[in-house]
Amino acid sequence: MNEDSVSAIQRKKDHIELCLTDNVNFKDKGNGFDHYDFKHYAITEVKKDKIDFTTTFLKKKINYPFLISCMTGGTTEAENINAQLAEVANEINIPMGVGSQRQALGNKDYNDSYKVIRRKAPTIPILGNIGASQIIKMNNFDLVQGIVDLIEADALVVHLNASQELVQLNGEPDFSGLLKKLEKLVKKINVPIIAKEVGAGISKEPAAKLLATGIKGIDVAGAGGTSWSGVEILRSKGTVDNLFWDWGLPTSYCIKEVFKLKKDHKFILIGSGGINNPFDAAKAFALGADIIASAKLILQVLDKNGEVGIRDLIISWFEIIRNIMFLTGSDKINKLRNKIILKEKLF
Repeated sequence: MNEDSVSAIQRKKDHIELCLTDNVNFKDKGNGFDHYDFKHYAITEVKKDKIDFTTTFLKKKINYPFLISCMTGGTTEAENINAQLAEVANEINIPMGVGSQRQALGNKDYNDSYKVIRRKAPTIPILGNIGASQIIKMNNFDLVQGIVDLIEADALVVHLNASQELVQLNGEPDFSGLLKKLEKLVKKINVPIIAKEVGAGISKEPAAKLLATGIKGIDVAGAGGTSWSGVEILRSKGTVDNLFWDWGLPTSYCIKEVFKLKKDHKFILIGSGGINNPFDAAKAFALGADIIASAKLILQVLDKNGEVGIRDLIISWFEIIRNIMFLTGSDKINKLRNKIILKEKLF
């Protein structure tokens, strides 16, 4: 195993250990959902027990619009984590994303840490994952198709992590030519491409340019949850006062702005970034998200309460969302849209 591979494996181990703590949260910036409140509908006629959350995601029926987001892979520890997450996802029939598959580009040493997901979850939507900084260096995409095939993925996430690469020790903060590469990738890979940030958010203008390349989904992954700049600052033993720790756009803003593109583009809008409770999840749907996603929270619940803890968390969230829908007069989850209001307008 070469030095770069050893370094990548250690980096992934560090990421897991740090994300099991709250030390990598944004410090002074939230996800923005606290600025909104729900519009109570006093004459609701919604039959709560008739609310159905089943929907179609990547041409497969799922029970809840909830994605266990891209988390880990490429280490022995990751294989165990992914196996457990896949079992839960399969049990309650929700989609799951894998962590960056950079380790699997031409390297089979840790393929089982990724392949275990499809073995444990044979029918759910699974999302592969590769970094934009890897894509822009490629002259062809055979290796990318290889990592898609490795997990029998239903889609491929290309993660955009400029702020993380900027502060990462030996990072690769060069994304020149990205849009042209994405356009070529879309034509070569046999599954849909989803663009995802990692905590700094995607706003309307870059989202429009991303959609113009032919991608089929945007995961805004906004600020307010895990700061991946913070993760790398801690990894490199940097100062916790680094000014870029809190860099990014709040998740609520990103969802609201990117949703406006639905008028001219057909795409999946995934809301993620610090969605750590069912009220924030419901507000994400109200602002336009088709599906919500969480990563660090799920990892922490798995660590503390196992697979049962994750299952109970997700099911309980949607029971609370069902109550919110009842109180806002929303019989379907997309009817939640526009059922929130900025708190400042209430006074």
